[in-house]
Amino acid sequence: MFAVVLWGALGTDSLSTASSAALSWLLTNTGWGFVLAATAFVIFALFLAFSKYGRIPLGKDGEQPEFRTVSWIAMMFSAGMGIGLMFFGVSEPLSHFVSPPPGTVPGESEEAIKTAMATSLFHWTLHPWAIYAVAGLAIAYSAFRRGRSQTISGVFLPLIGKRNAEGPIGKLIDILALFATLFGSAASLGIGTLQIRAGMQAAGWPIGEAGTGVLVAIIAVLTVCFIVSAVSGVAKGIQWLSNINMVLAALLAVFVFVVGPTVFILDLLPTAVGSYISEFGEMASRAGATGGTEMQEWLAGWTVFYWAWWISWTPFVGMFIARISRGRTIRQFIGGVLLVPSVVSLVWFAIFGGAAIDSQKAGNPVYGDGSAEAQTFDVLANLPLTLITSVLVMILVAIFFVSGADAASIVMGTLSQRGSIEPSRWVVIFWGAATGAVAAIMLVIGGGEDKALEGIQNLTFIGALPFAIVMVLMCVALLKDLRSDPLTLRDAKGAEVLEQAVISGNEEHDGDFQLVTTPAEGNGEETATALAGGKE
Repeated sequence: MFAVVLWGALGTDSLSTASSAALSWLLTNTGWGFVLAATAFVIFALFLAFSKYGRIPLGKDGEQPEFRTVSWIAMMFSAGMGIGLMFFGVSEPLSHFVSPPPGTVPGESEEAIKTAMATSLFHWTLHPWAIYAVAGLAIAYSAFRRGRSQTISGVFLPLIGKRNAEGPIGKLIDILALFATLFGSAASLGIGTLQIRAGMQAAGWPIGEAGTGVLVAIIAVLTVCFIVSAVSGVAKGIQWLSNINMVLAALLAVFVFVVGPTVFILDLLPTAVGSYISEFGEMASRAGATGGTEMQEWLAGWTVFYWAWWISWTPFVGMFIARISRGRTIRQFIGGVLLVPSVVSLVWFAIFGGAAIDSQKAGNPVYGDGSAEAQTFDVLANLPLTLITSVLVMILVAIFFVSGADAASIVMGTLSQRGSIEPSRWVVIFWGAATGAVAAIMLVIGGGEDKALEGIQNLTFIGALPFAIVMVLMCVALLKDLRSDPLTLRDAKGAEVLEQAVISGNEEHDGDFQLVTTPAEGNGEETATALAGGKE
């Protein structure tokens, strides 16, 4: 990490050139892997939810959830993608409306509205949350059901054995998770910083030329804020910030819905869902084999970038939602993690994307020069109370980032202190400062202006690739664990006893059996007995 920061500070052009070359190689040679893996995680998560494993609890049998459902959802959502929705809620549907994916539909046409909404939902609903769900489930199950350390390496114990999981191989896995987390959270900080600067400009604040110096200053302030929040702990800091932000975000969304194109937004909700379902196969199969250079560049800027970004966020979002999900069953966990944020994202994109598209259709140049960070404020400029709503957006971005980076700092502290749920304050502060430093380097190597996002994308890819391989192996390890879970074995033994009872039973009781399990003394096992008519 120090090497990357020093390289960026002392040889900015060199790091920029090297990261661009690495990005080009990754997209050409591994983009297909990100595309396949992302859809595979969706299938795997749904399989677990609907399978016999769905009723296995993430904790001891009968254990109750630690947090109330409302707080659980608020914390999960704020840590998972709050800042991204603030940045892309307007810009993504608007961008796909003006410039749809290559080879699809004409820009700014009626068909482009459907494609824009379908593509936005594809990037922000089931796929990212399935990635989070798989990692979070594996960690929660390993830590709370099996009693292992709350680390990524702990998940791999059934696959590589205790000696390797606690040795050099396990440490390598946790180091890869640390790198992915560092670059993923730094990318979010960089994106949030760009939007706050754009908000300052839109509000007419005197910030000079608004070059990289202003960006670094914004990063410094946010970094101090989330370090202060992080050292206060999960229950105080993150829960408090998350609940506040959910209320503020709801107020902003309701305001835009009421004073904006209300009927158009309502019409957009079923249209978006239908388009997402009908175009799902085509969107999930885009990997650059067709469409030439134009399609590859589009994938690099959108789909593959998102999949890499989500995967880079996975160690800390996965560990964080695992940390707050103790006591829930696998089915409850996957249902909550997949469906609730997906529905919220649908409503959010319909409101803000719908307002942006309607404004663009009406002749207002909200798309402008394609500057994503300014488009939210351009849309708000066409609605009442512009100054108030613009300031509210900046506050939301700042708090969403603070709550997300807060979680990231604690998770990186946990990873670097062998699974400690309450890592040392100094370790948390160190990782918070490191995140801010890497975010500043990301913006500097991107030039601080139009190419800033390019710098962020380059390093995000590099941090995400190794962890994508780790995630695939996590699925294998989790499935192996679930097959040997006490509840699974109990079900299997019960089925065997019932089968034998039916075979040996008479016609009067055939098919009418009740299974009773009795704990055996001393060895922790159970005796399974089939009863029919009160007889064994």
